[in-house]
Amino acid sequence: MYEILTESGHAKRGVLHTVHGDIQTPVFMNVGTAAAIKGAVSTEDLKQIKTQVELSNTYHLHVRPGDRLIKELGGLHKFMVWDKPILTDSGGFQVFSLAGLRKIKEEGVYFHSHVDGAKIFMGPEESMQIQSNLASTIAMAFDECPSSVAERAYVEDSVDRTFRWLKRCKAELTRLNGLPDTINKKQMLFGINQGAIFADIRVEHAKRIAELELDGYAIGGLAVGESHEEMYHIIEETVPYLPKNKPTYLMGVGTPANILEAVERGVDFFDCVYPTRNGRHGHLYTNQGKINLFNQKYEKDMRPIEEGCACPACRRYSRAYIRHLLKAKEMLGMRLCVLHNLYFYNTMMEEIRDALDHGVFAEYKKDKLFRMGQIEREKQENL
Repeated sequence: MYEILTESGHAKRGVLHTVHGDIQTPVFMNVGTAAAIKGAVSTEDLKQIKTQVELSNTYHLHVRPGDRLIKELGGLHKFMVWDKPILTDSGGFQVFSLAGLRKIKEEGVYFHSHVDGAKIFMGPEESMQIQSNLASTIAMAFDECPSSVAERAYVEDSVDRTFRWLKRCKAELTRLNGLPDTINKKQMLFGINQGAIFADIRVEHAKRIAELELDGYAIGGLAVGESHEEMYHIIEETVPYLPKNKPTYLMGVGTPANILEAVERGVDFFDCVYPTRNGRHGHLYTNQGKINLFNQKYEKDMRPIEEGCACPACRRYSRAYIRHLLKAKEMLGMRLCVLHNLYFYNTMMEEIRDALDHGVFAEYKKDKLFRMGQIEREKQENL
């Protein structure tokens, strides 16, 4: 069940009650594609850096080690030693990202594994069966993510098929949740809104999926090549037609500025690989903007990554030392950078929730963007 605790304009502050604990929203989900956060981050670390939800990938876990093995071992929570909520994506994004390795038909998608080239078939029922085996808290519906530059006729056909797939997903997950050997019989289902950058297609699809009374609703197919302004416009047009009394999840987004703008437009779930990917390359988020530890000016800098930050890296280590680790290709350097970035994101979400609780979100957003130097950057990007 999802409760709205307070609102500020379109922005929502809520809580989603799940079988694995409450999720305070807005929330950033930390991405652990193959049941682990890249950069040698443990589930104990995740608790230390304020992670509420871990996100894993259905397709990748199906390929390796296999969802049936994970079920045999007690489900994904037990397998990776994590007792808080897990969201599993559906494998639908791989329909987009592995375009050279797949063929889409009405029954589902035929893949070639990116690991060994083995043939794989995944349709709505298979995706639900895999996610049920994983026993995640939230399962995502199987969909196709059309390219942001796809032609209108293709997008219309794709969205119609995604809607048909969603109805099949709902029926199959209902069946699976009723089986005696299902590990998580209260697995939730989120549907996904698609439509590329065609606002009218998005709105019509939102209306159709809203009628299915799902546990939550995602906006997919953004942050895949369109401009920030196009993304914000689609969010503004689409969110009002999704059920307000259910969580709204913007998939694969994004930068701190993207998140603040989307919260203002009514989104309350986010995920993105930016903090972990950037961290592994020495690019770190601070309240004064991003820094690159590979820059020589940090060679003798004995300050923490950010003064006042309470993350495990900043509490003990200097920029100079972490830079040395990165240059020496020591795993500890990447680990410390990833921990800092995820802590920064999780803390920002905590600040957003606090600002909404106290009715000062607009002021918080303006101040945060100004301090991070994002306002001017966004203007320059849109010139």
